[in-house]
Amino acid sequence: MKIKPKNKKALLKAALGEIESDLLIKNVQLVNVITGEIYPANVFVYDGMIAHVEYRDLSLDTDRAKEVIDAQGKYLIPGFIDAHEHIESSMMTPRNFARCVIPHGTTTVVTDPHEIANVCGMEGVRYMHEASEGLPMRQLIDIPSCVPSVPGLEHAGAVFTAKEVEELSHLDRAIGLAEVMDFLAVIHGEDRMMDILDVMDRQGRYLQGHAPYLSGRMLSAYLCGGPSTCHETRDSSEALEKLRNGMYVDARDSSITKNVKAIWEGVKDVRFFDRLCFCTDDREADDILHNGHMNDVTRAAISYGMDPVAAIKSTTYNTAQEIHIENLGAIAPGYAADMLLVEDLRELKPSHVFFGGKLVAKDGELLESIEEKSYPLEQENTMFVRELSADDFRIKAPVENGTVQVNCMVYKDLLLSSTLLETIQLPVKDGAVLLDDPDLKYVAVVNRHQGHDTIGLGIVKGFGTNCGALASTVSHDCHNLTVVYDTPENALAAAQALVSCGGGMSAVKDQKLLHVLELPLAGLMSLKPAGELAEDSRKMKQANYELGLTGMENPLLRIVTLALPVIPNVKMSDLGMIDVNRKEIIPTFAEK
Repeated sequence: MKIKPKNKKALLKAALGEIESDLLIKNVQLVNVITGEIYPANVFVYDGMIAHVEYRDLSLDTDRAKEVIDAQGKYLIPGFIDAHEHIESSMMTPRNFARCVIPHGTTTVVTDPHEIANVCGMEGVRYMHEASEGLPMRQLIDIPSCVPSVPGLEHAGAVFTAKEVEELSHLDRAIGLAEVMDFLAVIHGEDRMMDILDVMDRQGRYLQGHAPYLSGRMLSAYLCGGPSTCHETRDSSEALEKLRNGMYVDARDSSITKNVKAIWEGVKDVRFFDRLCFCTDDREADDILHNGHMNDVTRAAISYGMDPVAAIKSTTYNTAQEIHIENLGAIAPGYAADMLLVEDLRELKPSHVFFGGKLVAKDGELLESIEEKSYPLEQENTMFVRELSADDFRIKAPVENGTVQVNCMVYKDLLLSSTLLETIQLPVKDGAVLLDDPDLKYVAVVNRHQGHDTIGLGIVKGFGTNCGALASTVSHDCHNLTVVYDTPENALAAAQALVSCGGGMSAVKDQKLLHVLELPLAGLMSLKPAGELAEDSRKMKQANYELGLTGMENPLLRIVTLALPVIPNVKMSDLGMIDVNRKEIIPTFAEK
């Protein structure tokens, strides 16, 4: 796939110097991510494409452009590309997201709208595509492959088969198949997944992967199935094995999961890094505003010891190759003119951001206006929850009084989303299971989609709160209403707060609301601009701290993967506790 010039004949003339270029950026130190060199150059741009790069004689043709910018020796690097991103996880609309990330130098994102697809189906994917039209950045779309993430283990707001994937693949900016999370369905060649993969294979699209902890023959089978990337790589040996097997490793620094350091430690001694890329996956507004976006991820890799040019290549050219776009991510004739000027290759704070050869941001400020638009989906209520009572949040025991053996989901680390299964003994009073350890909490997953009224109940250990209730409709990937709580009464108050506002996040202590972060668009996104949303998010984080989540720099997204049945080993859904590796529902009470 190539980004096509609007008028190739005119571009040829500009390359030859027969007509004026639109823009000349002169006196740059060009970072060539193809050769790894840095050298003085002048760069000519015509109609959004790079027409010529002059490095032999910098005095030539400096009058052959309508606009000239003197870089005064700054480094010119390609615009940053996010290899894997869920814009919904920023909690911003596509347009507000663009306003936020462009000044940080992100000119292209590969977004997987499976969050909104699980709530609103095909209408949600089309919304994300339509709402990102005409922006001064490139929001490319991978078509969701797993809606729901694992059929039969949860109820979502939609079901995607090969038919839906085929239809959505014809959207203008659809480039591939989004993360194939049901890795067991790929490995074992299940018919539904094979049909979905075949749709994209026939179109020659790339297949984005999701392969946490896969190794050995299981990894080989997954790669033979077609997915070629993974953003779920978490440790050093895993990263090295995947690179050795030809997989693209998308090293992730999200707002909750930071894997770049571990991945770099695992691969730093290899000779070639052509298949090492970077992504954010889930990064929320406050984080982006104050820390950055892809420039922050790249900066992190450099701080761990990666060569700056190699790191920049990983977040530009390597990613373009991963997504099969031939002329993106480098500064060379015929490439898209997405470029950044930076003073320091380690700080990576762009003074100038060019998209399609046009200056769209300068010194951290967006210059290109983004038209305010509204869309019908932004006004729809997606909370279809039956009337709840405190009794819905009580775990009914098979005995009236005494003790029972209960299966429990256990977190071993505040920074990990993976969990283990333990069996614990808990007291029972008046037919309900009680908690006898402050490290234990109840968890409920309440279905919020039309046609379902299921509620899954369980016990979680090591979640991090010590009191109260946290609730969220941001709950990957089905985005049912998830509540972690100490008492049924607190759970009910937290849940009702979200039902009444259309979704979001809430915190309750002693049956009093501490804060509600309202996300009325699909229960996932705010309509507020980034600055207002960031302030709202900070208040929600403070509420998390009040409930005991003080051991995390960013506790906001702690709850969001609790109900994601593609992250080993145990998760919750609206059908109950899930054994991820066996794809089975775990009974609440253990067999004696």
